[in-house]
Amino acid sequence: MTYQLERSTFIPRPRAQVFAFFSDAHNLERLTPGFLQFRILTPDPIVMRPGTLIDYQIRLYRIPVRWKTRISEFNPNRSFVDVQLSGPYRTWHHLHWFTEVPGGTEMHDCVHYEMRFGFLGSMGRWLFVRSALERIFDYRNAAITEYFKAG
Repeated sequence: MTYQLERSTFIPRPRAQVFAFFSDAHNLERLTPGFLQFRILTPDPIVMRPGTLIDYQIRLYRIPVRWKTRISEFNPNRSFVDVQLSGPYRTWHHLHWFTEVPGGTEMHDCVHYEMRFGFLGSMGRWLFVRSALERIFDYRNAAITEYFKAG
């Protein structure tokens, strides 16, 4: 079964500035809660374009998990998509898109994902994963707001 998570955040900055921030893979570290112990493993420079591969490591309940994504679409100043090639989910498709609005930019996230392990994965989602993803994206939106307020 495919699940969906959506979030939108208003950022009082021009779209080009916001997109530049999000297209720098290293900024993902500052937008990820500390409990995940997120690290990018791919050596610099990471040039965002279709086909870019990025390796990460996170910790899920103290267990190290490697995650590899590919940028499948990259439309400068408009949108990009990362898809999981290997990692904790059966599938992960994350669309980021940016819309100019009065006073700034609306940043949108739409994630479609599937759990591994059939029924057990569905139970895990119900018990842990859904709320963990919501916490992660809530943290991310708060960190984005704080960064652009200060910057």
